Amino acid sequence: MSSDTGTKKMGLVGLTVLVAVNMMGSGIIMLPASLAQVGAISMLSWIVTALGAMCIAYTFAKCGAFCKRSGGMSAYAEEAHGKSSFFISSYTYYVCLVISCVAIAVSALGYIKPFMPWLDTPIHTFFGVVAILIFTMVANFGGAKITGQISAFTVWGIIIPVAGLSIIGWWWFDPQTFMSAWNPHHDTTMHSVSSGIALTLWAFLGIESAGANSDAVENPERNVPLAVLFGTGFAAIIYIASTGVIQGIIPNAELSASTAPFGLVFSHMFNPMVGNIVTLAAVIACIGSLLGWQFTNAQVSKAAADEGLFPKIFAKTNKAGVPIAGMLIMLTAEIILAVMTISPNLISQFNALLNLAVFINMVPYILSMTGLEVLLRKNMVSKKQYRLGATVGTLAVLYSIYGVYACGATAVFGGTILTLLGYIFYGFIAARDTKPEVKAN
Repeated sequence: MSSDTGTKKMGLVGLTVLVAVNMMGSGIIMLPASLAQVGAISMLSWIVTALGAMCIAYTFAKCGAFCKRSGGMSAYAEEAHGKSSFFISSYTYYVCLVISCVAIAVSALGYIKPFMPWLDTPIHTFFGVVAILIFTMVANFGGAKITGQISAFTVWGIIIPVAGLSIIGWWWFDPQTFMSAWNPHHDTTMHSVSSGIALTLWAFLGIESAGANSDAVENPERNVPLAVLFGTGFAAIIYIASTGVIQGIIPNAELSASTAPFGLVFSHMFNPMVGNIVTLAAVIACIGSLLGWQFTNAQVSKAAADEGLFPKIFAKTNKAGVPIAGMLIMLTAEIILAVMTISPNLISQFNALLNLAVFINMVPYILSMTGLEVLLRKNMVSKKQYRLGATVGTLAVLYSIYGVYACGATAVFGGTILTLLGYIFYGFIAARDTKPEVKAN
């Protein structure tokens, strides 16, 4: 009997849609307000980031196609830099996800504020963020199936409004409003673009997972790189269109002060009730996204613990296979971070967390993408394939370094300290795995 396994595999179109949907989570919902502080000139940042993100996506797709072992980015990094980079990649990715979860919780709270104005004080904001983090963490105790079902449904709460705004918003678009917001601070073009790079790069974080479905795809060597390029390109178009149109509808001063920009724009386009519905949908999307990222980070730490790179407590699971102890440790780290980043307003807190998360995430990005050339040589690809992969991979790394620069001195300083702390932990791991050459007296 002939096998029909091939017919059940995903094609190019299906994978492209999957990549785009996975990327377009909650990362965009606060960005219009943050980008309004730079001005409409941030459209140029989107273009630069879109090109850089496509290079990153292609590089990760190639790494995933040629690296047959588990570990994802950490495994790619080890190909070029050895065992310590496997740990540092896992460690920094874990730290990045902790930061990202707090940033998403802040985004959710920003969209809740129109319904609960008393959340305006820093102390109320802090307790609100902690409540959201605890709620999503506890919701994950039910296991992967429940988390997956909730996340797959709630993500549409932001995708539909953002994509819809990109299409119908142009009927309300005012070129004069857009141009008056072009460069409100009268900075140089280079400075303005750099100011927006970290913000726009935030929306593409998670792109490293784009090539994770190779085994379920028809002709993966061809379709996976194409799907990540098309999917990233599609997401970039939606990002650029939605943030561009919103800056032509809402005056810049009002937009830059909003904690719920997509709810605000739909209120302007239709009426406050529609705006409230979009705001509520965005809250639900944030909760679902946070639920997924909390679960993902718990699995990242569990996988590292299974490899002997994280403490064993991260690998302990309950009957549903959920690493509850590891999740509680993660929750503690998130609460500490929420305390450390308390700010007079939510947008300032969100921007501080965003810059820190982007910097930390560039560490495993750069370590892993520099492993592509090793993987290409190990797989004995043709000279043409090698040159293309090496060229795109180098551009992706250079863009990632630019992303580090764009995060600003405060984020780079704090992120560097956090990264260096990881080497202390690795020193104990390396010592544990080293066999003594001389017996103790």
